Amino acid sequence: MSTDTSAAPAWALHRPGGRDVGLMAIAVVGVSFSGPLTTLVAASFLAIAFWRNAAGAAVLLPVLLVRERSVVRALRPRQLSSSVVAGLFLAAHFSTWLPSLSMTTVAASTALVTTTPIWTSLAARAAGVQLPAQVWWGLVLAVFGAALIAGVDVTVSWEALAGDGLALLGAISAGGYMLAGARARERLSTSVYAVVCYSTCAVALAVAALVADVPLTGFSARDWWLIAAITFCAQLLGHTLLNLVLSSVGPTVVGLAVLLEVPGALVVALVLLQQAPPLLAVPGMVAVVLGVALVVRAGRPAPEAEPL
Repeated sequence: MSTDTSAAPAWALHRPGGRDVGLMAIAVVGVSFSGPLTTLVAASFLAIAFWRNAAGAAVLLPVLLVRERSVVRALRPRQLSSSVVAGLFLAAHFSTWLPSLSMTTVAASTALVTTTPIWTSLAARAAGVQLPAQVWWGLVLAVFGAALIAGVDVTVSWEALAGDGLALLGAISAGGYMLAGARARERLSTSVYAVVCYSTCAVALAVAALVADVPLTGFSARDWWLIAAITFCAQLLGHTLLNLVLSSVGPTVVGLAVLLEVPGALVVALVLLQQAPPLLAVPGMVAVVLGVALVVRAGRPAPEAEPL
């Protein structure tokens, strides 16, 4: 194994243990509901993103204040800089990806937004982390599988192309979020990092909503329940559990695990939205799983994980 972690240890590749695999599996199920549930909400995408982050931070804050009060007292502003940067990238991710869900199909949007591991791997390589050839083959196979699942829209339109472009920008922003998060998690616990990151994201989205004159309240009871479901599934089970394993497996493995959201979202969209999968969905799913397995096997054993 030739992985060099001296240049950027937070971005290095690690093989997840059984505990990390289990947590990532739960997280993938959670984030798989994000796209399909978002398409059912009548509220603005900025409002959805704001409330899922604000509520996520509010739920985790009591845990932080009760369990890690001494850690909070010892914190200095400079220790939170990477968390703030991660929150700004997360806000950019939501601001670009969520609108794409109404402009193109859920499958196409999800497939493009989950190309994140490509961007994290390229950034890690540029920073000096030597990734083995098996990782690159796994990346190619997984992204190819995601493309098969997305398929090609029969009716190509400018709106669909614009939606695809926004989803791709969302993937690049998500890459920045994971890389900055990996840096932050070197020094901070999951709860500290998540509260700061989610709060920063919520503030940035609130400012964007104010500038764009988008209301953040006044929704129907159905929309509030859907936002609550998105917060629980995608934010607390999804993002927070992925942030928990981020320091032990690295952003590339986490990004590859998120690729499994593509078949997951496809199944959820089939049940909730009656969006039929493309003909190449099954071989695409197999390619994604095999690609993820290649990357996971290429990593060296993970360092000791943070206790739950």
